[in-house]
Amino acid sequence: MQLGTRWSVGDEPPARLPESVVSAIGEVEAEIGDRPGWRWTLTWLEGRPVVELDDGTTIRLGHDGAVTVEQAD
Repeated sequence: MQLGTRWSVGDEPPARLPESVVSAIGEVEAEIGDRPGWRWTLTWLEGRPVVELDDGTTIRLGHDGAVTVEQAD
């Protein structure tokens, strides 16, 4: 695993993320609304991005290019 970066909800995601992942981030942010102080964490696992929100919501890009969003319980 390789650490990427962190950014606040509502800020521009890193440019190196695929558009499909950026789109999923936008959908999650639209659902949760304004969350001051909440941040995303980007890591790379086997060369693919894994993006996790402070509440545990996780967005992954699969081997096949499919994006999955796992909501925190």
